[in-house]
Amino acid sequence: MTSRPTSAKDAMLRVAVPNKGILSEAATDMLSEAGYSTRRGSKTLVHRDETNGVEFFYLRPRDIAVYVGSGILDAGITGRDLLLESQAPAEEVVGLGFGSSRFFYAGEAGRFSSVDELAGLRIATSFPHLVQSDLKARGIEATTVQLDGAIEVSIQLGVADAVADVVETGSTLRAAGLETFGEPLLDSEAVLVQRDGADSSVEVLRRRLESVMVARQYVLVDYNIEERLVPEAIALTPGLESPTVSPLQETGWVAVRVMVEAKDVNNVMDRLYAVGARAILVTSIGACRI
Repeated sequence: MTSRPTSAKDAMLRVAVPNKGILSEAATDMLSEAGYSTRRGSKTLVHRDETNGVEFFYLRPRDIAVYVGSGILDAGITGRDLLLESQAPAEEVVGLGFGSSRFFYAGEAGRFSSVDELAGLRIATSFPHLVQSDLKARGIEATTVQLDGAIEVSIQLGVADAVADVVETGSTLRAAGLETFGEPLLDSEAVLVQRDGADSSVEVLRRRLESVMVARQYVLVDYNIEERLVPEAIALTPGLESPTVSPLQETGWVAVRVMVEAKDVNNVMDRLYAVGARAILVTSIGACRI
């Protein structure tokens, strides 16, 4: 592992952030929601958040795992696929819930039905290490052709017999007359990675990012209900751990506060009302620590 140079900056947590691409904006938004200041312009390469003791470095997503794995930076946000492809000794800390994609083999429509049929063929990809690792695990010998872009046209041009690429909607593949086959090589998403031996300051970053994911996923629901009906209501709203139940001034009534998944909240409100809950209020969660 490469040692970081000793300087006054070492007191700051050094974090890599994607400088462009589909991960960049989402990563910046998440960091902002977690309470960090971020760069104001796309040309800024380094931004210091003095208040939180963090220095952000805006780098190519493919390079982030290399910088973190070498120990030059403490942590970074990149794709799981890019982390594995880099073969860098960086550790995935937590998935961040955005940038989701699946990695598939694809070929001309109707040609392939099984990954085993790739034996002896040429596979074009931007992720040769990831593909070779998957082929080895399957016991298949094939040749990888490394390309940086326009993977889909490689078959038409005679460079490859099949491709392996990240698939989001599949529209680009279909436009090129290709279709996926077999099980995905990998389910990818944006991940927080850290260097070997990272200190507790990365743990603070992790907790903050996880709090953003919880705040996005859940809402706070308050409602009043007769005490005798609480068991039925709690069955509908068990919360993450346990609801808060407080007595009201009116005898026999209580107030309940609980976290509910945002995607289900309207159905939950209907069911709560049906069992006797009243004054049902929903509040967005700005930040939390679970």
